[in-house]
Amino acid sequence: MTSPAPQSSPSDVQTRVNSRVNLADVTPPIALGPLDGRYRGAVAPLVDHLSEAALNRARIHVEVEWLVTLCNGTQESPGAVVPGAPTLSDDEIAYLRAIPATFGADEIAELAAIERETVHDVKAVEYFIKRRIAAAPEALGETTNLPAASELVHFACTSEDINNLSYALMVQGGVRDVWLTAATALTDQLAELAREHAEVPMLSRTHGQPATPTTMGKELAVLAHRLRRQLRRIDGAEYLGKLNGATGTYGAHTVAVPGADWPAVSKAFVEHLGLVWNPLTTQIESHDWQAEVYADVARFNRILHNLATDVWTYISLGFFTQIPVAGATGSSTMPHKVNPIRFENAEANLEISCSLLDTLSATLVTSRLQRDLTDSTTQRNIGPAFGHSLLAIDNTRRGLKALNVNAALMADDLDHNWEVLGEPVQSAMRAASVAGVEGMENPYERLKELTRGQRVDAARMREFVAGLGLPDDVAARLADLTPASYTGIAAQLVEDYLA
Repeated sequence: MTSPAPQSSPSDVQTRVNSRVNLADVTPPIALGPLDGRYRGAVAPLVDHLSEAALNRARIHVEVEWLVTLCNGTQESPGAVVPGAPTLSDDEIAYLRAIPATFGADEIAELAAIERETVHDVKAVEYFIKRRIAAAPEALGETTNLPAASELVHFACTSEDINNLSYALMVQGGVRDVWLTAATALTDQLAELAREHAEVPMLSRTHGQPATPTTMGKELAVLAHRLRRQLRRIDGAEYLGKLNGATGTYGAHTVAVPGADWPAVSKAFVEHLGLVWNPLTTQIESHDWQAEVYADVARFNRILHNLATDVWTYISLGFFTQIPVAGATGSSTMPHKVNPIRFENAEANLEISCSLLDTLSATLVTSRLQRDLTDSTTQRNIGPAFGHSLLAIDNTRRGLKALNVNAALMADDLDHNWEVLGEPVQSAMRAASVAGVEGMENPYERLKELTRGQRVDAARMREFVAGLGLPDDVAARLADLTPASYTGIAAQLVEDYLA
């Protein structure tokens, strides 16, 4: 008889734990979160808008455009805003604008090295640009006036002047170029599915119980209509910006250059960036527009969550069948299963996205007195908030694409629930009573007695209708009615209101 192997002591276990490879030291770096790891492919387009590198590129863009404005003026008022500033040539402006346009891996690393020295992200951007200006004679020739404008980089600006405009541009780009495109494609896909199945009858379930029949298409159309309404709100969002100094008074501006109309310059500059000018702020732009956008996106998320749970339920009922993916495993132990994982994944990611968006909305509208830094850390989570929503949209689209409608099962479900015709029968009796037909008393109560808590088949329902004494045309109409044909104008609603 062999002796049992000795158990490891706690110290042995700890030794093995301490001697394992430290994953934080692996090259290339391993992602801490799923958006930059497992799900990178689905959310990668947002990196160009809502990443840390995108923030720094936007800062460089804003600083460059501000420098050009100070030297060359605005479209409404051309000429140097700051007396003595050199007028920049087209080549010099192109050189400056190439700084953000060519901001790539090497530049990201260089800027990070500068920030390690400054321990200030926006100041690092200023120095980064000044390095390029110092190198301008080598690129443009010794006659360039660009070095003379070096001290106008970040002129009269507080960091928040640059940051608020950068975030507005980032969120605007992320929403319009990436998120809205994906969300619109999803709603269009859902609308097409609704039109395709507009006439497929289905038993409704209110409170989980059999109710007045509808069509699968009409129910999907309701959700598409709701989602599209939110998209219209998001598409019409305003992205505000300000550039007015340390506490919003243009203090440094008016002392340095008292002759300039600084509010007009600020307005023209912000609008030149494609943003809406905010004339009254503290040190920070108040972020109310951000809260509005995030609340609308969160509402879209919650409606999409409703879609995911409804489709999941229809799959559970068998109304939808899922098209198996070749080679995919539904369960590690039950080979027959095809799980609705796309919709479950979407639910989870929508909940995470909404949590982040709700926090952003609640936190960003409050700043102690003229400024605190709670918004700085909070805004760094804008990317993950949209990332989880974008991932959910991607999963929902893939899930919808893999669905087939089981019309035969839905027809069978309807045929087992003739009691739902109690509604149209008692309504016809009410109308007949108003028209003076005798014997139509207590229609609701009589149908309640016939149908509540018990199954009624076709023969029993038709026998009941035949014995009511209804006018011949009404009786004939009800005799021809079935649960499958009792869908009102559901299909027409899809056609008329889901253009």
